[in-house]
Amino acid sequence: MSSLFTTKMFSLSTLVLLLQLFTINLRTTDGQNVGVCYGTLGDNLPPANEVVGLYQENCIRKMRIFDPNRDTLSALKDSDIELILGVPNVDLQALATSPDNAITWVQNNVLEFFPSVKIKHVAVGNEVDPVGEFAQYVLPAIQNIYKEITAKGLQDQIKVTTVISTSILGSSYPPSQGSFRADARSYIDPILGYLVSANAPLLANVYPYFSYSSNPNDISLPYALFTSPNVVVSDGQYGYQNLFDAVLDSVHAAIDSTGVGFVDVVVSETGWPSDGALGASIDNAKTYLVGLFRRSKTGSPRRPSKPTEIYLFSMFDENQKTPELEKHWGIFFPNKDKKYPVSCVKGKEI
Repeated sequence: MSSLFTTKMFSLSTLVLLLQLFTINLRTTDGQNVGVCYGTLGDNLPPANEVVGLYQENCIRKMRIFDPNRDTLSALKDSDIELILGVPNVDLQALATSPDNAITWVQNNVLEFFPSVKIKHVAVGNEVDPVGEFAQYVLPAIQNIYKEITAKGLQDQIKVTTVISTSILGSSYPPSQGSFRADARSYIDPILGYLVSANAPLLANVYPYFSYSSNPNDISLPYALFTSPNVVVSDGQYGYQNLFDAVLDSVHAAIDSTGVGFVDVVVSETGWPSDGALGASIDNAKTYLVGLFRRSKTGSPRRPSKPTEIYLFSMFDENQKTPELEKHWGIFFPNKDKKYPVSCVKGKEI
């Protein structure tokens, strides 16, 4: 009887452990490292107040939005959810060329809601092409918004920054040789100088999926999905067991190579699609997310001392995005059903 009882208890304990290993734990060690981007390019998505409720029910304490949607901002009041508030690229010129426009923007979208909405960052532009039409407006828009934030005494609470794509890198392998493209230096170096002076982070969208899908012959799926059992890339004193860290550290190295000083990096988007292209499946997406949440408790090999702040893309599948691949990045379906097992409190799936 005792032996049978012990065997059953062992089996139950093993089952619980396995369930925990393969459940996405949205509450990390300190509950603060991982957020989720809330995109709205769908005609079947729930209203903002229900979305905020879904964040709260699932212990998601950080949100990124891509524009100052007033329904979303109103729903976030007193929610205790930290926010990255986006400035769309199409608004950059108006904010860059008119300080009055920036004052009005801050008044309408920041001061009207802060502090009941916990705005942490204002992201001025998203993945702006360093040689494109909007590039000239990014830093002036940042500076005008920052000037008004500072005038209100909020510069230590709300950081004004921008979001880059890793396509801005000219070299990313090995990670220690990460550098910015030559044609991007006149764009990114002054921005980095501002970030140092304002003690603000750079936001970077980091997508191992696209590195893998564009080069599956040279990049293994386990390396991209956090499941490689061994170091795949040895780079001097650093060893890389997953592609996410390698890409992130190439951004760190690129910043360091400019000589401007220390700039922290927040991963403002990352994720894995569940359908629509090579390697896109529910199983692969779940595996990536499980690995990512475990990884979020630590820093990268190049910057190990501080856990990386990460925002997952995205909250919902968005059926109005193109191409097909872009429709399938959500961790929830539009009806609010979970696409993957999601854990809010350790050991308890909700």
